[in-house]
Amino acid sequence: MEQRQLGRTGLRVSRIGLGTLTWGRDTDEHDAAGQLKVFRDAGGTLVDTADVYGGGEAERLLGRLLGSLVPRRDLVISTKAGSVPDPYRRFDGSRGHLLAALDASLGRLGTDYVDLWQIHAFDPVTPLDETLQALDLAVSSGRVRYAGVSNFSGWQLAKAATWQLGAPGLRTRLACTQMEYSLLQRGVEREVLPAALDLGVGLLPSSPLGRGVLTGKYRHGTPSGSRGASEQLAPFVEPYLDEAAGRIVDAVVTAAEGLATTPLEVALAWVRDRPGVVAPVVGARNAQQLTEALSVEALSLPDEICQALDDVSAPVHRYPDQDWSTL
Repeated sequence: MEQRQLGRTGLRVSRIGLGTLTWGRDTDEHDAAGQLKVFRDAGGTLVDTADVYGGGEAERLLGRLLGSLVPRRDLVISTKAGSVPDPYRRFDGSRGHLLAALDASLGRLGTDYVDLWQIHAFDPVTPLDETLQALDLAVSSGRVRYAGVSNFSGWQLAKAATWQLGAPGLRTRLACTQMEYSLLQRGVEREVLPAALDLGVGLLPSSPLGRGVLTGKYRHGTPSGSRGASEQLAPFVEPYLDEAAGRIVDAVVTAAEGLATTPLEVALAWVRDRPGVVAPVVGARNAQQLTEALSVEALSLPDEICQALDDVSAPVHRYPDQDWSTL
C-alpha cells in the first residue's frame, strides 16, 4: 500500500487507515485479529482508535494483539482523548483530564508511547492554550510522537494550528485533523480543508463510505446485520438515507458499473485522492469486508468520473466561503 506524509511532518502512514470504533463491542477478538492481519499483509500501518471506543475495550483489544500478532514497530497507533460519558459535558479538554486519559490509554494498549494522539473534539469550556499544552507535554515526555485534533471547525483548527506554529521548537506542530468526509458529507470543504491545506495539517477522513450508505447496500431496504439495523447505530446511519443521498448513491453505483468495480471502491477512491487527504479511516465488521475495502489500492478514478461525482454531490457554497467572488 502506498505511504503518505502526515501533514508537514516526517511521519509516513498508509493511505488507508484501519478504524476500531466497533472493537470490543460488536467486533470480538477473533474478528479483530483477522482484520489486523489482513490490514498488515496489505501494507497498512495506520490503526485508529480512541479511549471511549467500546468503553476502552477497543484499546485493550488492540493492546492484546500488539506483539502477539503484529510487531508494535510495524504499526502507527493513533488514539484520541477528550470525549467523556457525561451528559452535562460531552468534551473535556482540560490538561488534567487529557494527560490522565493518555496514561490510561497507554496502559490499555500495553505500550509506552503512541505514534499519534488526537484531541477528540473542541472543548468550549477549557482555554484552548491549556488543551494544546497537554499535547506539548505528552510529546516532550516521549509518551506521544505526533499530535493532532479531531472534529474541530475551521476557525478552531486555524486557531489551534497557528498557536502551535507561534513558538517553533517549543510547541508541537499539529500533524493532522480527523473529520467526517465523504461524497455524502462534504462540509469540511467549506473552511476546515482550506485551513488544513494552508497550515500543512493532513486530513484523516472518518466515515469515508458515508456511514456505509455509499456501498449501496441500503438502496432497497436495510439489510439485517448492518449498522442501520442496529438499535445503537441506526440513528447514526439514518441522516444519510434521504432522497438527496439516494441520488448520490445512484451515481456511485452507475460509476462502479461503468468501471467494472464496486460502489465501495468508487466512493473510497474518490475521498482518498481528494486534495489534502492523507488516509481515510475505514471500519469493517470482519476481515472479508476489510479485504473488499483494501482492494481500492489498485483503483484510480478517471477524471471524468471524479467530475461527475463532484457535480452530483456538490454542496452549496455561498458567501462568505473561500470562493465567493463569482457569486
